[in-house]
Amino acid sequence: QVQPVESGGGLVQPGGSLRLSCQVSGSFFAFTTMAWYRQAPGKQRELVGTSTTGLLPNYADSVKGRFTISRDNAENTLYLQMNSLKPEDTAVYYCNLPTRATRSDSWGQGTQVTVSS
Repeated sequence: QVQPVESGGGLVQPGGSLRLSCQVSGSFFAFTTMAWYRQAPGKQRELVGTSTTGLLPNYADSVKGRFTISRDNAENTLYLQMNSLKPEDTAVYYCNLPTRATRSDSWGQGTQVTVSS
């Protein structure tokens, strides 16, 4: 299987915004629940939110009202719009299929988001 490819991270000041993208190979994308995860230094990877075609996305309480997940099924791409960023949002962000998340070889490289003044 081919790992997802995340992009769009960077350094941003508190209160700023970033838009992350995740490209996934495979014709299954439109029919599959996708998720964004993040892993901060010294912490376990945590779920940020999920997206299923035809349903509203779900979000972790820590990002509700600030982050928005969307998807383009024609382009096999998942997005994460992050607004009102806080220093505690600093992490490496990944996307993956929740059904594959237990497999260490299913993860991509992620994209680093650093929120700092």
